[in-house]
Amino acid sequence: METINNIELTDESVYPDEDVLKRILGTSYSAYCRLLKLYDEYEMEYNWRYYKDGKAWLCKVQKKKKTIVWMSAWKGYMQATVYFPEKYFNEVYKLTISSEMLNKIKQTKKIGKSLPCIFEIRNTGVLDDIRKTIEFKIKA
Repeated sequence: METINNIELTDESVYPDEDVLKRILGTSYSAYCRLLKLYDEYEMEYNWRYYKDGKAWLCKVQKKKKTIVWMSAWKGYMQATVYFPEKYFNEVYKLTISSEMLNKIKQTKKIGKSLPCIFEIRNTGVLDDIRKTIEFKIKA
């Protein structure tokens, strides 16, 4: 039987501080911290905000005014999503990332005319793939 995980951080009155995130992410919290360091390396800013339309706290990661990544917290992991417009799909499919991640991206349902590249941050193993994807998004 498949378990469906639900997004966390749905209480508008509970800001996702370090203690809250440690509780939700558990053992993947250290990988999340390493991801934040990666954002710092690329001089990106990240800010948590409660979005009423989605009824959850999301973290928007930006380089200058350009949104690069959206993050959401799930039980046991952080989800980081990079969206690409239709004109970049073929170039995304040519990224030198793991074949497993590339296949996942190719099979992900498009959102309007955007391709979501969804990374589950459970450990640091996925960080090289997200780094390459972020680099391409910054240049695109």
